[in-house]
Amino acid sequence: MSRLLGAHVGTAEPLDAARAIGADAVQVFLSNPQSWRKPKPRSDAEAMLASKLPIYVHAPYLVNVASGNNRIRIPSRRILAETCEAAAAIAARAVIVHGGHVTEDEPIELGFQRWRKALETLDCGVPILIENTAGGANAVSRELDVIGSLWQEIGDLGPGFCLDTCHAWSAGESFSDLVDRAVDATGGVSLLHCNDSRDPFDSRRDRHANLGTGTIPEDEMVSVLHATAAPIIVETPGEIEAHRSDLDWLRARL
Repeated sequence: MSRLLGAHVGTAEPLDAARAIGADAVQVFLSNPQSWRKPKPRSDAEAMLASKLPIYVHAPYLVNVASGNNRIRIPSRRILAETCEAAAAIAARAVIVHGGHVTEDEPIELGFQRWRKALETLDCGVPILIENTAGGANAVSRELDVIGSLWQEIGDLGPGFCLDTCHAWSAGESFSDLVDRAVDATGGVSLLHCNDSRDPFDSRRDRHANLGTGTIPEDEMVSVLHATAAPIIVETPGEIEAHRSDLDWLRARL
């Protein structure tokens, strides 16, 4: 089976977008990424199922199940469960969710325990992939050493790991052995978010750039591409032409 290369596309017409950019897979939001509202049933669900196109679903950005604030943590668990239900309805490959962070001055270990409780109570018909993040105080999934401690708490519950190159670069993680350390920390890389960065190394800023236009050296990015066989999704700026160009960039280097 050839390696899947895809892009995060608009919510409205993901099948059309995949054809337009020549993608093998797509990633979508199923609801407003800045809202707590439950995803609505999709009118194109049957077409999505019939297409057999591999679809990844990104949970809303608001989700933070590691938070000590009940007004954030409890709605986060609810919308994550609702996103999983909606993702299962279209036979999505996985739901990707940011690791989040604990409240100021809390021990980071509390975030690990909250993640465990969230996963224990989650009845999800598709795999959950926890993604590394670029910044944020008290983040539970920014540094790979901390991610390894998180997995010691939750690894037996079976989550997968999504590695984002922009986030790793901005978090100050060396690319020389990035994938090996991610595998050591989590057991494997299930999905690669291949994004360039608009900002310098260790900037703690999450601003994606199109491939080859940002601050990540090409040789370092390519080394990560070849260190894992995971499917690749780009989450880069622009629309059809920009995404097609990014996929061409990947194919030329793979």
